[in-house]
Amino acid sequence: MADEQPWRIPPNVQDLAAGVQEPPSRYLVREQDRPAMAAATMPEPIPIVDLSRLSAPSDAHGAADEAAKLRSALQNWGFFLAVGHGIETGLLAEMMKVTREFFNLPLEEKQKHSNLVNGKEFRLEGYGGDMVVAEDQVLDWCDRLCLVVEPESRRVHTLCPTQPPSFSEVLREYTVKCRELAGLVLDNMAKLLGLPEGYFVGTMGEEGATTYAKLNYYPRCPRPDRVLGLKPHADGSLITVVAVDDAVGGLQVQGAGAWYDVPIVPGALLVNLGDATEIMSNGFFKSPVHRVVTNPERERVSLAMFYTPDLKKEMELAPELLDEERPRRYGKVKTKDYVPRLLEAYARGTQAIDTMKI
Repeated sequence: MADEQPWRIPPNVQDLAAGVQEPPSRYLVREQDRPAMAAATMPEPIPIVDLSRLSAPSDAHGAADEAAKLRSALQNWGFFLAVGHGIETGLLAEMMKVTREFFNLPLEEKQKHSNLVNGKEFRLEGYGGDMVVAEDQVLDWCDRLCLVVEPESRRVHTLCPTQPPSFSEVLREYTVKCRELAGLVLDNMAKLLGLPEGYFVGTMGEEGATTYAKLNYYPRCPRPDRVLGLKPHADGSLITVVAVDDAVGGLQVQGAGAWYDVPIVPGALLVNLGDATEIMSNGFFKSPVHRVVTNPERERVSLAMFYTPDLKKEMELAPELLDEERPRRYGKVKTKDYVPRLLEAYARGTQAIDTMKI
């Protein structure tokens, strides 16, 4: 039982960081993994896609060029930096502001929205830290708030903060804008594969995607050479839209066996694909493995919006993407069954999609 295994309850990292000179051993990357802590120089510039040009009529100047950049980015890297995304600078700044304000609340206030049921049983939604499955699990130097924001029927209103007072309304407005952005990218992805424009959006179900907002807080860390903010992982979503701190970097992506820093582009949003898209595109598009490193001098916040397929249905690829030269690469699984597999793999430092390969 969880109450007989106190190691299952991770400490609050924000409070922990304020009172220690050295991180506890539970946060230290295993010795055999430490050589991989250093980042390499990226072999090519990070893909930047102007969504305002991508959304122009197909015969408009620049639309085809932007679509070609999108194809290259998603095939080679699985992510890109989005500019011209239509989310006003003021709204983006306000969303990051209320995120910081929430994490700066007293611990007692934040724990009203805890991700531990009765103080011991982990659930995905709510405020807290890692799901802990093993006593020797390496923990993240990060506190989180995870909320289902759409569809309305799946929202748990008691988990949504009432402080700061503007939090709920700002998040609602931001959610609407991000949904439009995600839909635009997904429709263009479908066209790149020769599928009907609404193919991927159609996999989300009648109510639309189950959309998770995950707010992350990374405190300053005295040992960035030994501690990660987020372990290496790939998302399970169709697509993820990430607002990152304009002042503090930390996101890294893996490619060709090396780790690369993702540069800060003020006002840009990071868009990355998840395992659902890699499975449903039969590997044509890539779900990138990424991580977050820590900073010894500055705290950092980010906000990720995850868009998932219909929880009740299988992540099924389109028949058009199967032929003799490209046979099925992944098995079938329902989204609702993949989520716990994903969480378990993350906790253990493995990749869930590897269990799906044929």
